[in-house]
Amino acid sequence: MFKFELNTGVRIAASKEAGQVIGRAEYTTAENGYLVRYQAADGRAAQEWWGESALEATE
Repeated sequence: MFKFELNTGVRIAASKEAGQVIGRAEYTTAENGYLVRYQAADGRAAQEWWGESALEATE
């Protein structure tokens, strides 16, 4: 079961950079992963895979 739906707004807990979930992956031996597209702190566009525990929902 996924914690975040596609197109959901999320924030990277460690850096507070915010973006949108554009992909998801489910694993049998690891936590769920999410592909997040966001604007990095230095202003560049970024797209990275993050584990579910590294993300929090935005309001």
